[in-house]
Amino acid sequence: MVVDCDSCEVRGRACQDCVVSVLLGAPPSIELDTSEQRAIDVLAGAGLVPKLRLIPIRPVDSSEVA
Repeated sequence: MVVDCDSCEVRGRACQDCVVSVLLGAPPSIELDTSEQRAIDVLAGAGLVPKLRLIPIRPVDSSEVA
């Protein structure tokens, strides 16, 4: 999964509640492998970090979505 903050539809108004901003300070783009995605999901599910708030502006290839 590629998280591109520059192409996120809710960038700005949702950044403070996004796990990317909390952990990495809103980089322009990051790439997460499957194990990293699962780890973030577990942490968010336990309430330790916010969930990923990414809403892509452009349609996403289903192979990129976890």
